[in-house]
Amino acid sequence: MNGRAEGLGRTASAIFPPRSVDPDQTEAGRRLFAREARFVAGAAEPAMLPAEGLPEIAFAGRSNVGKSSLVNALTGRRMLARTSGTPGRTRQINFFDLGEQLMLVDLPGYGYADAPKTAIEAWTGLVRHYLRTRAALRRVCLLVDSRHGIKEIDRPLMAMLDAAGVSYQIVLTKIDKVASADLARVVDRVAAELAAHSAAHVEVYLTSAVERRGIAELQETLGALASSGA
Repeated sequence: MNGRAEGLGRTASAIFPPRSVDPDQTEAGRRLFAREARFVAGAAEPAMLPAEGLPEIAFAGRSNVGKSSLVNALTGRRMLARTSGTPGRTRQINFFDLGEQLMLVDLPGYGYADAPKTAIEAWTGLVRHYLRTRAALRRVCLLVDSRHGIKEIDRPLMAMLDAAGVSYQIVLTKIDKVASADLARVVDRVAAELAAHSAAHVEVYLTSAVERRGIAELQETLGALASSGA
């Protein structure tokens, strides 16, 4: 199965044959994500956000969708980003410097969280501030659980990113937990919905952090942003 589904209006069955790849770009992405990755800052309020410099890729999604697991899989580190079975464990914006080339940004999950309402409101406001004002932000990877597809709780963030003109990419997670036929239907629904969103890229990435499926394709795409600034 490919790690990427391309082209709105195509049936999801078209994503399964092998896609053409650029070996040089794939290798460049692999080398970038093999560089040293280190935690540089955790921001619990806007004043704590680090100074801008490197291009930034942010990972967003509802609680327990697998953001930290994906960051760990991309960088080949088991514990770079903290993972937890408790939704809402990530309660600040965490910044990771990837080889002084790219900043990976792990955002707190939205939706259900095992935390007081005031705390949830505080970090929700922090995420909105970051997404609307961060000039170094090149793209948001919006993670969506492949077992469910886009849910109502994801749509306000998509609308906000459209309004702010912030480029974002849908990344389906946990594809190892979904049968191929069901996954194809989810991809069809996601692709159809993206047609109405001006800031969304048409490519839908399919990933499994556990089985490392789709990781090389995502490394390739995100790695290109480190040099292009697009």
